[in-house]
Amino acid sequence: MIPVVGYKGHQIAVLGLGRSGLATARALREGGAIPICWDDNPAARAAAEDEGFAIKELAKQGAFEGITSLIVSPGIPHLYPTPNPVVKAALAAGVAVDNDIGLFFRSFATRDWDKFDTLPKVVAVTGSNGKSTTSALIHHVLEAANRPCQLAGNIGRGVLDIDPAIDGEVVVLELSSYQTDLARSLTPDIAVFTNLSPDHLDRHAGMGGYFAAKRRLFAEGGPDRAVIGIDEDEGLYLANQLSEGLADDRVIRMSVDQKLTGPGWQVFAKKGFLSEYRKGKQVGSIDLRSVKGLPGVHNHQNACAAYAVCRALGLAPRVIEQAFHSFAGLPHRSQIIAEAGGVTYVNDSKATNVDAAAKALGAFKKIRWICGGLQKDGGLEAVQAATGEVVKAYVIGREAATFAMQLGGVEAEVCTDMETAVAKAVAEAQEGETVLLAPAAASFDQYDSFEKRGDHFAELVKAQLS
Repeated sequence: MIPVVGYKGHQIAVLGLGRSGLATARALREGGAIPICWDDNPAARAAAEDEGFAIKELAKQGAFEGITSLIVSPGIPHLYPTPNPVVKAALAAGVAVDNDIGLFFRSFATRDWDKFDTLPKVVAVTGSNGKSTTSALIHHVLEAANRPCQLAGNIGRGVLDIDPAIDGEVVVLELSSYQTDLARSLTPDIAVFTNLSPDHLDRHAGMGGYFAAKRRLFAEGGPDRAVIGIDEDEGLYLANQLSEGLADDRVIRMSVDQKLTGPGWQVFAKKGFLSEYRKGKQVGSIDLRSVKGLPGVHNHQNACAAYAVCRALGLAPRVIEQAFHSFAGLPHRSQIIAEAGGVTYVNDSKATNVDAAAKALGAFKKIRWICGGLQKDGGLEAVQAATGEVVKAYVIGREAATFAMQLGGVEAEVCTDMETAVAKAVAEAQEGETVLLAPAAASFDQYDSFEKRGDHFAELVKAQLS
């Protein structure tokens, strides 16, 4: 646990008592603060009461009297699409609003660090797609290189749940826009921007607000080094803002769309080959085509980001390459779950938006595509250009018929439920084909989470093949 500093003896309100909210309350109490907790869910309130935390309905008039700060769990919208009443009450009362990420960055460093030979570092990874795989891959490479490290944030443990740092340790954080847009302190040593595509637009009132939430990690944080994907206009703009010119190697530019050269520091992947250039000269390369845990261009982008971070941390290219080959990938992200009769079965349930689904479709050949669910804003136009390898689509979800109608030029069968889709795809798949779950939609019309959707797909595939 990371005890929260700076609030000893102060009453701190905690809104939302899920995994991160309870961890925040514990860390506040460990640091001497007095947590005052609230959640609309009675079961969550009961769990907090069982741990001895005070419960107070924060939306009531005068609830913020004597409160120093309000800590909001990342899943709770605070401003858009409509202001949260508790957050609005805190703002009106002049109470500082923060989240667990802000508390982490103000509390992580301690006086014990004065005894360390090598100061700990924090790597923070954000972006629309690939941040989980990138974060896990960085952590995997560091472990393989015998560097002390921890993985936390939107993946692994909550940020305040991790252990206090030891000499030379690296903490790798995956941070979503929900976590970056409210944190009052953001001070990573290395920050990564993978890419940007439409997502969570209601939460951020459009693409501008969404990008602004991501940008805060760099503009507010001032990292010593930034790894920026420049294949979208926003990344190109961000790299320009953070550097004094192409020769400024505090910014490592990365791409999977173009070869990058020039006087600065660049990492790019073309046709399955990762290349690192510094001062106009190639200084490292990796053949990614044989790295089984990183299939497709989207994973090659993740590899570029992880490689750049690990190089910035002082690891040699061959050490990184060796670790890449032992990376098994993450569940629900281009995860090969079975191979039978010459057919490969892939679970990419994490492809909850059209950009992620398009990248998954680009990673495989001869695809029987299981898709559909709770469609997000923006339609399916962005994914249609990536359907060239789709043999047939099997559409699930409550609005499967509407979803299927948008797949112009693709043979599509409305299946509605996962059981029907998997049974038909398995029965019709031919040798050399891939059955791919890449929904291009959220799961909440039928499942509690994308993980449960992916697990159900895997269970059904294995049952069909047994």
